[in-house]
Formats: sequence, C-alpha cells, structure tokens
Amino acid sequence: MLSRLGILITACAMTLGLDAATLDKTMDFGPNNPFHAPSTLPFQAPPFDKIKDGDYQPAIEAGMAEQRQEMRAIASNPAPPTFENTVVAMEKTGQLFNRVMAAFNGVTGANLNPELQKVQEFEAPRLAAHQDAIFLDSKLFQRVAAVYQQRDSLKLDSEALRLVEFYYKKFVHSGANLSDSDKVELKKLNEEESTLTNAFTTKLLAATKDAAYVTKERSALAGLSDPQIAAAALAAKDRKLDGYVLPLQNTTQQPDLDSLSRRSTRRALFENSWNRAERGGPNDTRATVARLAQLRSQKAKLLGFPNYAAWKLEDQMAKTPDAALKFMDTLVAGATARASSEAKDIQAVIDSQSGDLQSGDSHRGNSHGGGSQNSSFKLEPWDWNYYSEQVRKAKYDMDEAQIKPYFELNNVLENGVFYAATQLYGITFKERKDFPVYNAEVRVFEVFDADGKPMALWYGDYFKRDNKNGGAWMSNFVDQSKLLGTLPVVYNVCNFSKPAPGEPALLTFRDVTTMFHEFGHALHGMFADTEYPILSGTAVARDFVEFPSQFNEHWASYPSVFSNYAKHYKTGAPMPAELAAKIRKAETFNQGYALTEVLAAAELDMQWHTLPAGTALQKPDGFETESLKKTHLALSAVPPRYRSTYFAHIWGGEYGAGYYAYLWAEMLDDDAFQWFEDHGGLTRANGDRFRRMVLSRGNTEDLANLYKAWLGAEPSIEPMLKYRGLAEPAVST
Repeated sequence: MLSRLGILITACAMTLGLDAATLDKTMDFGPNNPFHAPSTLPFQAPPFDKIKDGDYQPAIEAGMAEQRQEMRAIASNPAPPTFENTVVAMEKTGQLFNRVMAAFNGVTGANLNPELQKVQEFEAPRLAAHQDAIFLDSKLFQRVAAVYQQRDSLKLDSEALRLVEFYYKKFVHSGANLSDSDKVELKKLNEEESTLTNAFTTKLLAATKDAAYVTKERSALAGLSDPQIAAAALAAKDRKLDGYVLPLQNTTQQPDLDSLSRRSTRRALFENSWNRAERGGPNDTRATVARLAQLRSQKAKLLGFPNYAAWKLEDQMAKTPDAALKFMDTLVAGATARASSEAKDIQAVIDSQSGDLQSGDSHRGNSHGGGSQNSSFKLEPWDWNYYSEQVRKAKYDMDEAQIKPYFELNNVLENGVFYAATQLYGITFKERKDFPVYNAEVRVFEVFDADGKPMALWYGDYFKRDNKNGGAWMSNFVDQSKLLGTLPVVYNVCNFSKPAPGEPALLTFRDVTTMFHEFGHALHGMFADTEYPILSGTAVARDFVEFPSQFNEHWASYPSVFSNYAKHYKTGAPMPAELAAKIRKAETFNQGYALTEVLAAAELDMQWHTLPAGTALQKPDGFETESLKKTHLALSAVPPRYRSTYFAHIWGGEYGAGYYAYLWAEMLDDDAFQWFEDHGGLTRANGDRFRRMVLSRGNTEDLANLYKAWLGAEPSIEPMLKYRGLAEPAVST
C-alpha cells in the first residue's frame, strides 16, 4: 500500500508524463533521503556529507508532488478566500521542494558532474511545468484575485499588503488571465524555453572548458609570473595533458591578456574566448540562442506584449525597454569618446615600440599591414589589456606585478571584506570547519550580529574549476523568514585562478572588487528581516538587486578599509602610501573601455529581446554585428563584455532583457556612496541606517520609494559620471 506521499508522487508523475523508470526513481524517496525532513544542522544548513547524487531527483519529484497537492488544497478550500487561508497558506507550501532545489542549484552551478547534469536536463522542462501548474491554475488565481480585490478593507500591515499585490501581479504576469487554449500554448513555450536554457548552460560549460588555451611551450607564456606559469602547469596536469593550460573565464577578455607579451599567444587566447561556442559540433550554441530569442518573442506576444523586454521589464524599476534604452543611450557618446581616446594612447605606445624587441614577438605575425618584426600594427582587442597596462604604468607608474603581492585572498577576505562589514554593521565572523561542504575548497563562516546573536551562515567558494559555471554569484541555501522561523544560509561563488600547491592566492584589484561585490549580495541576503520568504533578501527586481553589491565595492578602496588589508603576503608590511595613491589615482583609467564593453553587452541583450514575434530565426553573428552598429557601439578594438553565443546571463540565467541592470544599479550605488561621503563616510550610524532602511527590507515595499525614502531624493546620474571619470567636460568631447 502506498503512503500518502507515495500517492502524491505517483499523481505528480502521471501529470508530468514521467516514464516508468523515472517513476521508480521517485519512489525511492523516503526517510533515508537527507531531504526528507529539514536539516538538523544549525541554521538548517544542507548536510552535504549525507547527500548523494542519487538523492536529488527523488526529492525534487517528491517536492513538486507535495507542493502541487498543497496548492490544490488551497484552491479547493470551500471556505471563502482570506489573506491567511490563501496568500499566507501559499507562502507555507513547497518547503521540501525549496529545500532540495536550493542545494541542487548550488551544487550544479559550482560542482557539476555527469550524473547531476543528466538530472538537470531531465528536470528542466518538468520544473517549468511545475511553475505553470501553480501560476496558471484558474481556481487558485480566483482566490488570490478575490483577496486582492478586497485588500484595502483587510487592514493589512504594509508587508502583508505587498505580499498580496506581489502574488496577484505574479499570477497575471505569468499568464493567469489567458484563455485555456493560450495557457496550453504558453506551457509548451515555457517548457521549450526551460529545456533550451539548460541546454545552453550545458553546452557553454563544455565549450568553455574545451576552448582553454593549451601549449607545450613555456616560452609561449612569456610575460606571466612564475606562480602563474606553475598554475598553468597544474591546470594541464589536472586535465592529464602535457604542458600548460590557461582556462577561460566567462568574459570576452581574459586576465592573462594583461601580461602575455607574445602577440601570437594573446591572439590565440582571445580568439579561443571569442569563438568558444561557435566551433561547430555539439557545444555550438548559435542555434540554441536563435531559437531562445524567437520563442521568447512568441511568448511575449501570447502574453499581450510587443516583445519579451516589454514583458520582462513590467515589474522592474525601469518599467519599459524605452526607459532602459534611453538611460543607456545617455552614456554611449561619453563612453565611446573616452574609449576612442584611450585607443589612441595605446596605439601611440604600440607605434613607439616599433623595433623594440622587449615585447617578445608582439610585432610578429601582423595581418594588418606588414609582417615585419620591426613594423607597427593596428590595435586589436587581444592587444588592449597588454598595452593599456603599459599606458597605465607610464601614466601612473603602476605595475600589476607590484600590486598583487598585497592582495592575498584570505587576507582580503578577513581583513578587508569582513572588516568593512564589521565597521559598518557591527557583525563578526567565525570560521566553522565542522559544517559539511560540497567541495573541499569551500569555507564556512558563522556570522554574528552586533549583539552577539548568531544571524547567518556564509559559504565562500573562490577558485575556478572545470565543472563550475563561469562568473561570480551569490545565492541562498536557506532563505530568511519569520513565518517559517528560518535564518539565512548564504553562499558566494567566484572563479579566481587557483594557485599552485604551496603558493598564495594573489589577486588583482579587479578580483578584490569582485569579492566585495559578491559579499554585498551576501549582506543583502544575511540582513533580510521579513515575515514572508518570497519577499526576503535579494528577491527584488533585477535592476535593484545589483545595487547593494555594487555599493559594497566602494569599500574596497576606502582608505581605512584598504589600509587594513593591503599588506604584503610575505612581510605583512602595508602597501606603500605612494603605491596605494597610484591605485586611487588610476581608478578612472580605462573607464571608457570598461563602460563601453558593458554597454555593448547590455544593448546587445536588449536588441535580442526587443525582436517582435514573427521574426525569423536570426544568425547570431550577423545580428550581433548589426546591433552594435545600430547602437553606435561597434568599436573594433572594444568587443562586448559578453558575446551572444556565450552570454550566460541572458540565455542561461535570469538576466534576459535585464543586463542593463548593472548600469542602472551603478547609478543607484554611486549616488548612495556619495550620500555616505556627504554624511561622514564609513560609520556605524550610516551603516545601521542603510541596513534598516534598505538591506533588511527585501521586496517589502516599492523599491523606488524605498530608495527615495533612504536617500531623501530621487537618484541622480551625476555621481556615476564622476566616479567613472565621465563627468563634464568628458561627456561632451
């Protein structure tokens, strides 16, 4: 005889059309599965020492079955709909499902293996169908709509009112008002989109691994430091290859291009990056990208919108694609003018070095007018970072090799990232080695509030692995919620180069900034102080979620924080004042390039997602070229930060029609930092006010109003232009 949960699993399996083999797997779920009950570890942290790869799929299927049954019970409740028996009841559903998916998403993003990849592929369309089963349920929507219609008479507090409005708008946004036939069509589109999104991520992970630069010649790596070369040898050994491997990061430009003096190596590394997902074969993403763009436009039309961006931005701060595009357009002229000026400076260095052999064979193999070793050559994207470093050194007498010894990862973490958080918010950290982790490189810290009470757990996973997605991110293993009695369990993941055994992990200042950025997200999650889980922490609009993280970047260079962590890894000596001053002076260096590459990616994203329904499948290369020309961002030496075919944010993540959010949030964060500067800088009073009025509030009120209430004014773009070095007269040049 089947248990009640067994009956639910069977019903869900039949609804989702699972085959017999899969149904057998779902029936494996029982008390021995580590997800069967909440974790007994402090903070309900995932028991990774007990979780086996085979535990995820049965728990996912059981979790979906249980939540579907819980939602059906709410929809079928004979009592009149109320806030408690409908909206709050919905917030209490899916605890098993959320428990397993939080762990599953964390591990598959950072420690994927073939077995879990198969589970991802299998479950992707079923997870989409699960969401549709909830938000396209007519009976459930009728109850939510009934509560929404009487919301003003219910005497709800502001957070409860926000919850009602959130659910109602979520249902409508998801298609709850569609006809039955249109709902059937929408479900098909959602399932295909989910399948293709997962396929894109799988292809890109493999393509990025395969496109790593491989050489047997140590001389090809001229310009890299001995520790960097040792790390390249270790990367080759890990892949069971002879020689050296330079793995790719997710962006177009690669960190090693700063240092590689052999031009042929730079070009090969850059082209490997640029073409990583366009090599033909099973990992080519072009067809996947083209179809994703097409079906998203079809989905938008079905939902009553002219394009996908219009649908996606409906609940964002920008509200419309036109608003986002207008905002970005105000930056294009200043950014590209500055980038063009920077290119002239770099070209001048290249020309001045004609005949100078100090750059290895950097003048060899030129395909742009003469192949002579002593000839000059036209600046190309693979040259930019190498020669811009020389320009920076000439302008500011600053060398990256001088800087990195002062940025050892653990010291930056504990005496920089943690220190700033302690100074601002009073929180403290204690490493916990008794919590199980999904990979031995992961570290765990318990976080204590200013009064000494435990408030969160934080996991840090910093080094690149071939089975880890590219980029850097934050998420939760456990969300904060007073309703559910849970405290936050948060993690940060990055992709820094792993040092050779026995060597320190020395960072660039860009890496340091990334650490502060991701910890800004972590603070947003850890400071969550809301009743309802769906409104908690970072569950906010995309063009707001990057605000706390980018704001936290400012403390990386704040004098009192910087001096506390910028110390030589061997001697402990602080960075010399003149070198620190050079870093601060150079903060606006190369900002034309940096802003242009982000604008190019953001505009490219928006061009893809403003395609109207009925548009034929696009060829990504040609579409990309025309889009960059159209938006006046087609600078030959400044490629977009992400190319269409490896733009994981928009095709494999949740930033489709939303990459502009990084720039929008930059406007907010620079304006916010200016407020701090105007009110005494890094102080507990300022930090506590920011925590109370912004970081703790999640999505419990309108975000534009929340920001304005804290700042005391509408956001201004002027601080952003100032910190980017694009303020007048630069913008008008």
